[in-house]
Amino acid sequence: MCVVPMRRFLFAFFCAVIFGANASARAQVVPAAVGSPFRLQAGALGSMYQPDYADEFIAQTSPNRLYGVGAFFDVRLNRWVQIEGEGHWLRFNQYRGINEDNYLIGPRVAPWEFHGLVPYGKVLVGLGTGSFLTGNTLAAAYGGGLDYHLNRRFTLRCVDFEYEWWNVNPTLNPYGGSVGIAYRIF
Repeated sequence: MCVVPMRRFLFAFFCAVIFGANASARAQVVPAAVGSPFRLQAGALGSMYQPDYADEFIAQTSPNRLYGVGAFFDVRLNRWVQIEGEGHWLRFNQYRGINEDNYLIGPRVAPWEFHGLVPYGKVLVGLGTGSFLTGNTLAAAYGGGLDYHLNRRFTLRCVDFEYEWWNVNPTLNPYGGSVGIAYRIF
């Protein structure tokens, strides 16, 4: 009489062990279609900025926007860990000989991608310099934009906006936008 319940218990235990082993074996398999999340791309930018300086040692809106070129790189270690570095050389359309350059680096977050469109946000820190300064100053920028993957190698930077803070007296807050294209190296 005791044999039938014991056989049912052993059968149920055996089934649980087999199903458990099957589930854990599937969890260890790496899908063949998944590649490395690491990506490195570099690109060129065309930029337009409001320098927030119009001479006479006061922070004020300049009557001219500065235009210039820039370069950037993006390193993607995984979905949530990304680094962006950029430099802008704003030398065209100067008002009273005022120009600005900046060299910034920091984290970038691009939480999702939808049909090749990648919105992102970033916070960058680095150096800023201009014709009105005697040296470099600490500069910080926050902003974001939208990238579009044209194909496997090329990415169009549709729009990139930044609002900057420069540690000078008086404090300057230049802001501007850029467009560009990048080439995926890895």
